[in-house]
Amino acid sequence: MRQRRGSTCLAALAMAATVTVTACSHPLRDLGPLPTRSSGLPVPADTVVSELTSALAAERVTLKRTPQDRIAIECQESLTGEHDSATADAALKSGFARARSSHGWQPGLDLGSGSLSLRKGNWTAAATLPGAGSASSPTTLVVITLVCDGARSKSSPRTGSPAPAPAPAPTAS
Repeated sequence: MRQRRGSTCLAALAMAATVTVTACSHPLRDLGPLPTRSSGLPVPADTVVSELTSALAAERVTLKRTPQDRIAIECQESLTGEHDSATADAALKSGFARARSSHGWQPGLDLGSGSLSLRKGNWTAAATLPGAGSASSPTTLVVITLVCDGARSKSSPRTGSPAPAPAPAPTAS
């Protein structure tokens, strides 16, 4: 009898501790999938390319879009061009600042002092500053890489068309 009473008492203590812990803490709930890192609606690739090309053209940096058949990664764009080596860093910084002020881009992740980064919608744009090491050549290569979060958004969002109605089943006579 004594052993049973001790077991019952121990079980009651364990139960009280469990009730106390669960009563003081919030139960875990499934809140569904995590949201994407982007804020706002997905932005079409053509829009982000146009905005960055325009912002940098105002700083006399002419960019060309790399054809998609040459990019192996889905949801990525690459803009390349050449600029005067002596002013390439300043032109890139000014172009990124213009993209923020004129086109609503936001500062991106801090990638270090030799890099620039912007975010808009589901896109991140990044560039490495050519730096003083490129001064030996009159021009330097400028590359801006655009990568989107999540679903492919290379063109304008598609509007869904209704599915065709199924053909009527043949009737038996």
